[in-house]
Amino acid sequence: MRLTDIVTRLGCSAEGEPEVEITGVAGVEEASHTELTFLSNPKYARKLRNTRAAAVIVAMDFKAPSQMPALALLRSENPYLAFAKALELFAPPLRPPAGVHATAVIAPGVKIGRNPSIGPYVVIEEDAELGDDCVLKSFVVIYRGAKIGHRFFAHSHAVVRERVRIGDDVTLQNGAVIGADGFGFAKQADGSYYKIVQAGIAVLEDGVEVQAHSCVDRPAVGETRLRRGVKVDNMVTVGHRSAVGDNTLLCGQAGLAGSTQTGREVMLAGQVGVAGPLTIGDRVIASAQAGIPSDVEANRIISGSPAIDNLLWLKCSAVYAKLPEIHATFRRVRELLMSKSGEREADKSEE
Repeated sequence: MRLTDIVTRLGCSAEGEPEVEITGVAGVEEASHTELTFLSNPKYARKLRNTRAAAVIVAMDFKAPSQMPALALLRSENPYLAFAKALELFAPPLRPPAGVHATAVIAPGVKIGRNPSIGPYVVIEEDAELGDDCVLKSFVVIYRGAKIGHRFFAHSHAVVRERVRIGDDVTLQNGAVIGADGFGFAKQADGSYYKIVQAGIAVLEDGVEVQAHSCVDRPAVGETRLRRGVKVDNMVTVGHRSAVGDNTLLCGQAGLAGSTQTGREVMLAGQVGVAGPLTIGDRVIASAQAGIPSDVEANRIISGSPAIDNLLWLKCSAVYAKLPEIHATFRRVRELLMSKSGEREADKSEE
């Protein structure tokens, strides 16, 4: 594909040879002389000195470092997004052919929209509904009464439990489970636990993606809801009766206890733990392994466990590394003070 065609389709402005042929996209260090790369973080600009790429997507205000080889520049307001769209030009998402595999088990009365692709050993139970252009890969299971919108894509071994509600353009990666029972048990007099029926539902709004082996639990009553555009990474748990705000990111191994409420555009990094019930405001960022024990105001960056303001946590972390040295100094000062105190007591006794 000619570079000039890529420029047009990405909506970038170009500097350099527009007729060069581009065969693919790659990272700065791996790109060959016929490939396109990108630079979204200016601190890595030095890597362009050694790149072999034919062209690079950069920010509008990018200034080329010294000794950078001659290569075409594609200027974009959002280089990372432009690179993501460039990937699709060379590796478009694959959709399996329409049809229903002979081994699929579909209950009578199931409603399926136009142009479905249903793979081997898929199971769809009674009263389920799916919209147009759905793709169910092998061994996907849709429980009784689930209602699913258009352009649903479920990878192998994904499970949608009973009465779950799913909007349009939702993707479930391998092993994702939507609507599993919430963790609810009542302790009995003999010390054993009595299971509380989880009669509520789970809801995924439009544009949600849940990645591999993550789980969105249903509550005993009410609903668990992931709002529009939420993205859930691998091995994440969303506890029963939680509500996750629009365009929130839940990164790998994060865990939300039951009844957690998050605002819009929240970002919980890897292994963040949230001790619900609590509320996290809009645009909060929690760094990796943060432990959140209480409500968090909007627009804050927090770190540590228990989580505190990120700048304070950085100062505390710097001090923590010096604790042995600080403790040794403290002991020396204490011994010196005690020695001087003993001398004063001895002087008083002589008087």
